[in-house]
Amino acid sequence: MTKFFEIYGQMLLRAIITHLEYVAISVSVGFVIGLALGILLSRIPKWSTFIMPLVSIFQTIPGIVFIGVLFLYLGMKPITVIIALSVYAMFPVLKNTYTGILEVDEGLKEAAKGCGMSQFQSLFRVELPLAFPNVIAGLRLATIYTVSWAVLAAMIGLGGLGDFIYQGVSANDNTLIIAGAIPAAVIAVALGALIDRLQKLVTPRGMRRGAAQ
Repeated sequence: MTKFFEIYGQMLLRAIITHLEYVAISVSVGFVIGLALGILLSRIPKWSTFIMPLVSIFQTIPGIVFIGVLFLYLGMKPITVIIALSVYAMFPVLKNTYTGILEVDEGLKEAAKGCGMSQFQSLFRVELPLAFPNVIAGLRLATIYTVSWAVLAAMIGLGGLGDFIYQGVSANDNTLIIAGAIPAAVIAVALGALIDRLQKLVTPRGMRRGAAQ
């Protein structure tokens, strides 16, 4: 094990940093876009009737296919991976934001309207705060998925922990596979636990069971 870290230690550290950069940038971009689209669709129900099914269909496309197509047009650049990962990270946030806003009790919306709130004020003072636990749950899914999808960056030579996994598979070297897989799993668990903590902080006690589902 000591010999392994002497040989691969610096390479592994660089791979972890690269992997985290892909995840941080992609999830941040995907979260902002997904949140904005989720809010927009909740205000324009007619659009949601065809956009949400379209999103579900697009989500079934394997990540390796999408990255491969982007690679043909954008080449071997980090932006290729970031665009692909951001799109996939957007989906859970979009769906949870849209669903969370729609599930807000109509009585509360009417009460906000009765208090003289505009639709804009109702959205940001009533609906979004109540939907926020769902939004955070979507963020958690997006983050965990992106950690695993980021492995695909190695497929087009852009680093990350996938380098160790692909090299290990090619060389039939279990040590290299484990060196890539274990840090990825640890990152996913750690980030998932961090977001779970955030979700508990923003979720009223009586709503925690529903939000977790």
